[in-house]
Amino acid sequence: MASTPPPRTFHVKSFGCQMNVYDGERMAELLTAQGMTAADERGDADLVVLNTCHIREKATEKVYSDIGRLRRDDGTSPLIAVAGCVAQAEGEEIMVRAPSVKVVVGPQAYHRLPEMVAQAAAGTRSTETDMPAEAKFAALPRRRKSGPSAFLTVQEGCDKFCTYCVVPYTRGAEISRPFADLVDEAQALVEGGAREITLLGQNVNAWAGEDARGRKVGLAELAEELAKFPELARIRYTTSHPADMTDALIEAHGSNPKLMPFLHLPVQSGNDRVLKAMNRSHTADSYLRLLERVRAVRPDIAISGDFIVGFPGETEAEFGDTLRIIDAVGYALAFSFKYSPRPGTPAATMGGHVPAEVMDERLQRLQAALNRDQLAFNHRSVGRRCSVLVERRGKREGQWLGKSPWLQSVHFIGEAAVGDLVTVDLIEAGPNSLAGTLVSA
Repeated sequence: MASTPPPRTFHVKSFGCQMNVYDGERMAELLTAQGMTAADERGDADLVVLNTCHIREKATEKVYSDIGRLRRDDGTSPLIAVAGCVAQAEGEEIMVRAPSVKVVVGPQAYHRLPEMVAQAAAGTRSTETDMPAEAKFAALPRRRKSGPSAFLTVQEGCDKFCTYCVVPYTRGAEISRPFADLVDEAQALVEGGAREITLLGQNVNAWAGEDARGRKVGLAELAEELAKFPELARIRYTTSHPADMTDALIEAHGSNPKLMPFLHLPVQSGNDRVLKAMNRSHTADSYLRLLERVRAVRPDIAISGDFIVGFPGETEAEFGDTLRIIDAVGYALAFSFKYSPRPGTPAATMGGHVPAEVMDERLQRLQAALNRDQLAFNHRSVGRRCSVLVERRGKREGQWLGKSPWLQSVHFIGEAAVGDLVTVDLIEAGPNSLAGTLVSA
C-alpha cells in the first residue's frame, strides 16, 4: 500500500444505538485533537469512519454497500476506517473483502484510531479488536463542547447472553466505569452546555462502583450525585434490563426530581416459553409486577420497550401473549423488529424458524398496537403544562423543537434559544409529536 498525505478532514458516520452515537462523538474528538477538521459530507472528507452496528438484519452486507458508495467519480476513495461492532465481529475479513478499507477498529479500541490512521496514511493497513475497555476511556480527551442534551457512557458490555444477541461477543463482558471518572466527564459536559445527560450502557442499570467515600453504589446513587450540578436539569438512562432494576433505582424515580419520568425497559416477548428460550431472566408476570412498583413511586412515568417477533419456535398463540402484554402496559414508545439470526449466537442454530411472511404479518399487527398506544399516550398529554428542553429550530418561522420530560417531541412558536428550558402548554397531539403554546421562557 502506497503512502498518502495525512488526512486533514474527516467524517464519522454512526449507525445504530445511542452508544454508537457517543462513540462517534468521542472518535471525532480524538481526530479533532490531532488537528483534523470535520467535514459535513462524506464525499468531501479525506478520512471517513464508518461506526457500525451489528444488531440489524444484514448489517455486515450493508457496511460493504456503504464502503462501495464512498468511491468517487474519478475512481479514488477517501481513507476508510471501519469501526464499531461489525469491525469487532468481522476483523481482518473486512479488508480482505474491501481493499479500500485501511483501518478496522473495534468498539473497545477506538482510542487507537489516530495512530492507526497515521499508519494507514504511511502505507500500513491495521486491525485492532482487543477489548481493554478502561484503557480506551483513559486515553480519550476531556469533553469540551456539547449540545443541550448529551450522552455519557457509564457501562459497557453484557453478561446476560440472550440467545439472539451478539453484544457479549462484540462489546465484551460487563464493565462499569469508575464513579469519579463519570462525575468528571459529566461536569465537563455541563460546562460545555449540556442541560440534560443520558447515561448509556448495554445494561446501564447494572452499573456499579464506589463513590468518593468508598461506599458501594449503583445507578441511583450516581444519578443522585449528578443531580448536584445546578446547571444540569435532566437525567435519563438507557438501556435497562429488568433483572437490574434495584429497589434503590426504583425509589429514585420518586425521590430524584432531575430523573426524568421515562423508563426504557425491554421485555422482548410476552410469552414465558419464548422468554426462557431467549435466556431472558424475567417472566411476563414478573415484568408487569416490576412496572407496577415503578408506577407506584412515579405514576406519570412513560414506559418504553423493545420487541422481537418471530423468534424461533414462536407460535401464533405465543405471539398473542405479546399482544396481551402490550395491552397491559400501554407503551408510550417502543421499538420492534423481526427476528434475524446472528452468526455465533445460540438462537441461530435453533429449529423452528418462523417463515418471513408470517413474521411480516405479525410485525404489522404488533406495530399497529404499539402505534395505537403511543398516540393514546400523546393524546393523554394534551392539557398538561410541562417543561420543554429546546434542541433546535423548526421548519416554520419562529418555531422551536424540543423534548418533554416524557421524551416526546414538542414544537411551539415563540421567543427561545437552543438549550433553554421553557414552560409549554401541550395543546395538540399526533402520533410522533405534540404542539404546544409557550407560557414562559
